[in-house]
Amino acid sequence: MTIEYLKELLQQALTKELPGKDAHVKMAPQPLDLRRFTTTFSEPPKKSGVLLLFYQDQGAVYFPLIKRPQYPGVHSGQVGFPGGKMEPSDPDIVFTALREAEEEIGIDASKVEVLGRLTDLYIPTSNFLVSPVVGFIQEKPSFVPEQREVARIIATEVISLFHPEVRKQTQLAVGGGMYLDTPYFAVGEEVVWGATAMILSELIQVLDQK
Repeated sequence: MTIEYLKELLQQALTKELPGKDAHVKMAPQPLDLRRFTTTFSEPPKKSGVLLLFYQDQGAVYFPLIKRPQYPGVHSGQVGFPGGKMEPSDPDIVFTALREAEEEIGIDASKVEVLGRLTDLYIPTSNFLVSPVVGFIQEKPSFVPEQREVARIIATEVISLFHPEVRKQTQLAVGGGMYLDTPYFAVGEEVVWGATAMILSELIQVLDQK
């Protein structure tokens, strides 16, 4: 898969109706938390933008994931996309995703070509409404992790997501003696689950449309 081919696929797909919930459910922890798919909220959700940034390296196409450091919080140590909370001064959620990615992994946001967005996804545990922004950059970035927010950056090859062996299932402890039957992507030695896996599931379904 070349970056030109991937870009063409996404340019076409992002103008059509997205699979959304249909794709998200495939990688959602069970029992399914239906609050993920609500359109009405008991309190206004916090808006967050994350960046799926595609680039080419030695003929293959990659995107960065980040591993969060350990901290007192629900997303401690998890793997996700670069991104974060929308600030009042941000003009829109695309700006948020680019600004946060620049801060967290050191990319030059001005060099990113934004194609559009995948389906928003709500995270009940933290009350965030996450907007996945899709972008491309011509050259391989020189990543610089922001040490307080990023333990490491994980270069992930797009084509690897289509290998059956990377999709796995586990019983995941989530505290309070509770376990979730959790599908995940095995990326290197990392368990990529939850909202990140659900967003990747939509990406895969979008790219796999015939």
